[in-house]
Amino acid sequence: MNMRVAGEIVFWLSAAALFYTYVGYPMLIAAISLLRPRRVNRGECLPQVSVIITAFNEERALAAKLENTLALDYPRDLLEVIVASDCSTDRTDEIAKEFAPRGVKLHRQPERLGKTAAQNAAIAKASGEVVVFSDATSHYRPDVLKEIVPNFADEQVGCVGGRLVYVDHHQSDIGRGAKSYWGYETFLKRHESRARSLIGVSGCLYAVRRSAYVPLENDACSDFIIATKMVEQGLRTVYEPDAVCTEETNQRQSNELRMRVRVIAQTFSDLWQHREMLNPFSSGLYGVQLLSHKVMRYFVPVFLMGLLIMSAGLSTGSLLYRLLFEVQLAGYGFALLALALEFVGWHSKALALPQYFLLANVAALIAGYQFVRGERYSCWQPIREGSITRSMNPPLMERRSEFDKT
Repeated sequence: MNMRVAGEIVFWLSAAALFYTYVGYPMLIAAISLLRPRRVNRGECLPQVSVIITAFNEERALAAKLENTLALDYPRDLLEVIVASDCSTDRTDEIAKEFAPRGVKLHRQPERLGKTAAQNAAIAKASGEVVVFSDATSHYRPDVLKEIVPNFADEQVGCVGGRLVYVDHHQSDIGRGAKSYWGYETFLKRHESRARSLIGVSGCLYAVRRSAYVPLENDACSDFIIATKMVEQGLRTVYEPDAVCTEETNQRQSNELRMRVRVIAQTFSDLWQHREMLNPFSSGLYGVQLLSHKVMRYFVPVFLMGLLIMSAGLSTGSLLYRLLFEVQLAGYGFALLALALEFVGWHSKALALPQYFLLANVAALIAGYQFVRGERYSCWQPIREGSITRSMNPPLMERRSEFDKT
């Protein structure tokens, strides 16, 4: 086999992998969900519900979040609200205590160990049969609990994910890109839920059957790995599109990049620690979902580099490969142009998607590099636009072997 033939094989394998990741898998999971749907047997139920709001230095958002939570359309005697403060250094704890006369409880971590550790500690003190996890900046629609809890009438349901709707009041390029990306993710969530189970939920709104919750590793991406923990117990994680919360997108691409690097790095660690679930012969369709939705997605930068390098090498003497190479260069050029325009305060709707596509794949490359080096996010730092946390240090990390379980 000569070098040109080898290059063509690498090019077309990379192209096929990209096509499957973004087109083939969505078509596959949509077909399964339509042809062999797994229904949820919703029923009337009003369980005791505990809402856990995990917070670190959220003084600007917490009061509004608590007012929003206490105004939910659910029997007040069946609603418990807990603020899990991860050693906040601002007025977060004081604000939570101000709501104590209205039934809000404060749990302060004795040591800052991160968001997941705070959730683990708070749920140990929760009294609800159903526990809802929330962020301090998420705004819930009043009927959110009444839409979520009927799903738990189905004994096979262990976790329910709500629908996150991003808002972008500033009409930023990153915000537009994030909303487009999230629309694609929402499509997958709908069909994955109907076909088998979600492989992850939105961290700002998901509910867990209290009896099915197991403590998670401190560096786990809790809203991702919770679905796998349910499947390991023979349960499902389902999507409830009528349970709606809203959250504002990041406006700066630097903040969005930091957030995505952290989430992807944590997900790499979770996938490695639960790698047996990646085997479709033992985990069935769920393994296919993990491989297709997560592993293939995070390897997209590798496929893209294969396309670019091979098409560059093959462009000599081939009009087809030259055109394909130039199309790729144009796409990256548009993304870099969007970046340059952002620095001077100009915005382009047309360039928002290529800009976000490039950002997401750069984040996957950085996160993959961190994972291979053994770096783990052991402490959580929320990224808030315009907040005091923006000027603070990035999330604390520690170095350990990529083969160690934490």
